[in-house]
Amino acid sequence: MIENIRLSFQGIWSHKLRSFLTMLGVIIGIAAIIAIVSTIAGTNEQIKQNLIGAGNNNVKVTLMQGGGEYWMDGGAPAGVYEISREQREEILELPHVANASFFKYRSYVDGVASGTNSYSSGSLYGVDENYLDTTGYLVSAGRPFLAEDYEQFHKVLLLDEAAASSLFPEGNALGGTVEIRGEPFTVVGLMKKADNFKPVINSFQDYLTYNQTDYGRILMPDACWPVVFQYDEPQNAVIRADSTEAMSEVGKKAAEIMNRSVTAQGSDIQYQGEDLLERARNMQELSASTNQLLLWVASISLLVGGIGVMNIMLVSVTERTGEIGLKKAVGARKRRILAQFLTESAVLTSCGGIIGVAAGIILSQFIARTSGTPAVISVPAAAASVGFSMLIGIVFGLLPSVKAANLNPIDALRRE
Repeated sequence: MIENIRLSFQGIWSHKLRSFLTMLGVIIGIAAIIAIVSTIAGTNEQIKQNLIGAGNNNVKVTLMQGGGEYWMDGGAPAGVYEISREQREEILELPHVANASFFKYRSYVDGVASGTNSYSSGSLYGVDENYLDTTGYLVSAGRPFLAEDYEQFHKVLLLDEAAASSLFPEGNALGGTVEIRGEPFTVVGLMKKADNFKPVINSFQDYLTYNQTDYGRILMPDACWPVVFQYDEPQNAVIRADSTEAMSEVGKKAAEIMNRSVTAQGSDIQYQGEDLLERARNMQELSASTNQLLLWVASISLLVGGIGVMNIMLVSVTERTGEIGLKKAVGARKRRILAQFLTESAVLTSCGGIIGVAAGIILSQFIARTSGTPAVISVPAAAASVGFSMLIGIVFGLLPSVKAANLNPIDALRRE
């Protein structure tokens, strides 16, 4: 076998241009497949990142009614109660849960103002002690909520940048007073996201799908929620999983635990975990048919390359008829001749496969830079491509090899 491989490289090197042109179909086919697979993998990863964010792995578990989120601004629904301390602890002890926070919120609040500056385009949250850590917020100025704020019902607030700009356009938010439905609250801190992840927008459709404008967020201790709204309400939850892959399972199990607080009979109200991974998979499947079509088109190049290899190997058999006859005359068996030509064909296409993988990596990076589409190089795909190119050499080299092995040595020598 080693001798056959050595002879194969010797033959390829002695006919460099012809060998390269023979390999060209395989090179183009493998390069196209690698570039397409890399772009598909990169696009799928980008979809997942755009939906989930830069690795925060947060899962929202919200109270839903029918197919949409329950409009809590209308008050607490009948038969839905607060999450108990035991339920919270059970959720925190679930496998793959890194942290969890339970909160109440209004997506739209009237009666929030600081002097003449009103706040009408943002959300109000009543949060527990774990909210900042779970959601990835950092206090950029001032202080976070303290234990005594919850125990003593201190009327204090944290504002994000959008809320601070709306209520305090002059920039003196820290220490300022905000009235919420007639109740004065003191701003003790300003907060911002720990990561500045933004979805990658390459088209108007991407903008409609991923762009989420944050109109502002105000946090208060959840203990103060009844001070403003005069009654307790059921909470939603945000849970941080320890890995992206565990998000769906964590959200589903947390929702099951929280639904124990829903006692309304015959109601369509229940807690549901937001399954971003499933949403990402659905979006990826939308382009699956187009991706498969592209791969089939690229595979045609491999078929053409294989036919080219078979053609050149038939020419090689004709050129080396005398060599084959001489080897048979001195006792070379059919299987030895067959193995030699099959090895030469496999080595030829394997070299084309290796060059094609390198060309495909370069092409995928070029596409990524010029179009903004990310590319993820798949090592298994590259290895499989080289193996497949070798298989092409064996399949399409079989006919010339059999022809060479079956030559009659007398006729071969006479032809020479």
